[in-house]
Amino acid sequence: MKIAILPGNGIGPEIMQQAVKVLNELRSNGLRFEAQEASLRGERIEALGTTMPFATHALVKEADAILFGAIGASSTAVSEEPDLLAPVRPKSALLEMRRDLGLYANMRPVKYIPELGNASPLRADLAAQLDLVVVRELNADIYFGEPRGVTGAPGARTGINTMRYEEHEIERIAHAAFRLARQRRRKLCSIDKANVLETMALWREVVTRVGRDYPDVELSHLYVDAAAMMLLRDPGRFDVIVTGNLFGDILSDQTAMMMGSIGLSPSASLGEGGKGLYEPIHGSAPDIAGKDIANPLGMILSAAMMLRHSFGDETAAGRVENAVRKVLSGGLRTADVMQEGGRLVGTQAMGDAVAAEI
Repeated sequence: MKIAILPGNGIGPEIMQQAVKVLNELRSNGLRFEAQEASLRGERIEALGTTMPFATHALVKEADAILFGAIGASSTAVSEEPDLLAPVRPKSALLEMRRDLGLYANMRPVKYIPELGNASPLRADLAAQLDLVVVRELNADIYFGEPRGVTGAPGARTGINTMRYEEHEIERIAHAAFRLARQRRRKLCSIDKANVLETMALWREVVTRVGRDYPDVELSHLYVDAAAMMLLRDPGRFDVIVTGNLFGDILSDQTAMMMGSIGLSPSASLGEGGKGLYEPIHGSAPDIAGKDIANPLGMILSAAMMLRHSFGDETAAGRVENAVRKVLSGGLRTADVMQEGGRLVGTQAMGDAVAAEI
């Protein structure tokens, strides 16, 4: 298997180093793969109108799987903020890859981690109910819809973004979610805003129709505002959630924090084949970059998802996940999940500990 390693910027390189460390430990135990690292930025950004150099684009097309760190603004200082209205922004590369490679289904598992005790902000009995997957559509919605942009003279400008879904785009993400629900507890909740948005009315209609092909899966619908509330009030009612790009972006961050930290949450972006892009769901966190305090477990668990979905190696994936749980059971904690009685460690030490368990 060929893996494209894209560390990105911010905390991306330091958490990626820990995931590669774990993969290399598996390699010494017989896992076979080739890995090549590439940048998402290059000297030709302006000429290309993109943040992805030609060589990187070629690598991700050729690779069997892509392991991705994080990308974003290089600084949180106001004076150094990038132009948010510029046509090319750091996150453009990630959106391009998802669209260009046809990776339309983003799967973000959320599960209670007993070893972390009361790290979740939820009441203990509610946190213990957490066991769900958010399936987020990735290739359409307001992030890609046209027309878009800002027009007019300063002081009288208008900003436009278009929420847009074609019927086939809704169908394919619905099928992906129903198939996943069949592998779990056979419950699917579709989240929309069909009472206000025509785009979401179409979403609900199409998901309902696709659901007739899966009579063994219980389908329910919730408006996004009600869903955000119900996730906090009764998380155990959810098994698989399917929703659009915008709502999925927001709700999956919420559910990750319900586990205890956004730094714990991995994700897989998949298409029709076995190829996938695997990344923690958090951003580049430039304010803590280079300080050896970022939590690398979301990145390491993303590598486990890669082993499962692209390599088809359930054993190797399980070894990584079990190693993470053993390290947490031993009391090691990064700053974001530090609790009384835990032992505070940095990014590198946490990666070393997981590799040692492997």
